Amino acid sequence: MNNKILVVEDEPQIANFIKRGLRREGYNVLVASDGETGLDMAFGDLPDLIILDIMLPGIDGLAVCRQIREGELQTPVLMLTAKDAVPDRVAGLEAGADDYLVKPFAFEELLARVRALGRRRAPIESDAPLNFADLTLDPTTRMAKRSERVIELTAKEYDLLELFMRHPNQVLTRDQIYDRIWGYDFGGESNIIEVYVRYLRSKLEENGEPRLLHTVRGVGYALREN
Repeated sequence: MNNKILVVEDEPQIANFIKRGLRREGYNVLVASDGETGLDMAFGDLPDLIILDIMLPGIDGLAVCRQIREGELQTPVLMLTAKDAVPDRVAGLEAGADDYLVKPFAFEELLARVRALGRRRAPIESDAPLNFADLTLDPTTRMAKRSERVIELTAKEYDLLELFMRHPNQVLTRDQIYDRIWGYDFGGESNIIEVYVRYLRSKLEENGEPRLLHTVRGVGYALREN
């Protein structure tokens, strides 16, 4: 369980709703009502999870999330937004958020997402470097390389690439990816897998290298050559 959760939300009613619910579930909840305070608490209190509203006075949630990631803080971030348009959701993910939740939401859904983000991954069988074609992944340092080119990955991008590297030439379905990386079902309308596959492809193919991460139409994705 993530014991300490930071809620950055400027609407008192929503902040109190989240705080009361999470405290009933046994979490230690901290609350910040603006982006600047949220940033200070993120780095000062080192919470296990951050629930971050996108619309904040002063520094907005996207800027807060970017600064958290630029500061190399890998704390999971759940973005709250009143905007349901796909570009706004994608903007949150690109800023470094691990998940998003559109207002209004039921507490049960928030709790499911909190638990999913806090779920520890099963221990891996080996820390030995993983190799496929000219791609190398080191689980010990969490470093990726294509030939000698170092690839900078976010925590979630790394997790997704490691999943494919541990199952080369195998078609992974959307449900399998959801379960292993996010821990629950986003629902059929979610495009989060497509978003992260696009991120990975852009980084893996940055110098015009051949595609390794392929779409298997109607099924899922596979790491394979050609």
